[in-house]
Amino acid sequence: MHEATESPDTVVPPTGPVPRDGPGPSAVAITLPPLVDQHSHGTVDGELGVGSFETHLAAAAGSGAAPAGTTFFDSWTGLAVRRWCPPLLGMEPHCAPVSYLARRRELGAYRAARLLLRGAGIGTFLLESGARDGLSTPDELAATAGGTVLEVVRLEPLAEQVADTSGTVDAFIGNTAEALYAAAQHATAFAMGIAFGDEIPPDPREVRRAAARWLALSVRPARDRAPDPALAQHLLWSAVATGLPVQLHCADPQSLIGFLRATAGFGTDLVLLPDRPHHRRAAQLAAAFPHVYADAGPRPGETLGEAPFGKLLFSTGARALPELYVTASRLFGQAMARLAEEWVGEGICTRAEAQRIGGLIAAGTARRVYRLDAAGSGSG
Repeated sequence: MHEATESPDTVVPPTGPVPRDGPGPSAVAITLPPLVDQHSHGTVDGELGVGSFETHLAAAAGSGAAPAGTTFFDSWTGLAVRRWCPPLLGMEPHCAPVSYLARRRELGAYRAARLLLRGAGIGTFLLESGARDGLSTPDELAATAGGTVLEVVRLEPLAEQVADTSGTVDAFIGNTAEALYAAAQHATAFAMGIAFGDEIPPDPREVRRAAARWLALSVRPARDRAPDPALAQHLLWSAVATGLPVQLHCADPQSLIGFLRATAGFGTDLVLLPDRPHHRRAAQLAAAFPHVYADAGPRPGETLGEAPFGKLLFSTGARALPELYVTASRLFGQAMARLAEEWVGEGICTRAEAQRIGGLIAAGTARRVYRLDAAGSGSG
């Protein structure tokens, strides 16, 4: 666990009524606790020019570079950045992108990141670690964000690191088991990108053959890709055996049904982190299996209609730009405010119930699934 350090910067309190745009305040204001961001990657250090900033915006939108004459500030993510981030840096909302980036440079990358992250309303970050991507470490993110940062160990880079120091198949198999055990002593969860999940663990002989093929890749860039299916399944089942929660990054979770069914009763919680537009299907699977949970997604109004509220969790999925933590948390707050107003107005629930539901998705369920209070990270 990585705790925040003291900072002289002004910190925007993470608690309070959720933000809502419109002509006036909502009659059904709800207050969210400090958010638990169950999935993010950290931030990039150093100053960013217009081109590099837009490159990260494009990556967040799952797109390539903007065509000539266009800009990714003219996108949903870009508009959200211009709405919510300038006030945290002492500027008016919707200021020109060039003015915003000039203010960012004036403050300096580190101080700007502190102000943004500490104004995002996130109290606990679950940071996916292990990739060689040059982004902030858990200690660095904790110092910058002023919150608690917990590690989610990604299995693929863990296996790569083991392969680098294992000259034989026997050494690789044994060292992988030891690395998983060691990681489980400090990690909050494991994570893996997976296209499908077998209903039984792979045959050990096939795992050995897959390991031999992988170790034979003597050129490092060749090994920097996902392990083949047998080795991937071995890593996945080995992580499940540790008892820690396992995050499953999947394009479409439908292909994981057999694996989800097979792991029921193991005592290990699985959290689905699907690609768009599959959040609704992930929520349906969370409703079907007691040990399965799902990311609430960018439109929680859709997923809340598919699963019990205690099966859904908030995340930013942010990478590189501290602005992405801000926009994800603000848009989540807006979505929950709209739902509360709609549901209370139509008599579906009381204001107190809307408050409780918002708190579950914002933090409560994550605190339970990832055992955060047992880990001594405070109360939410």
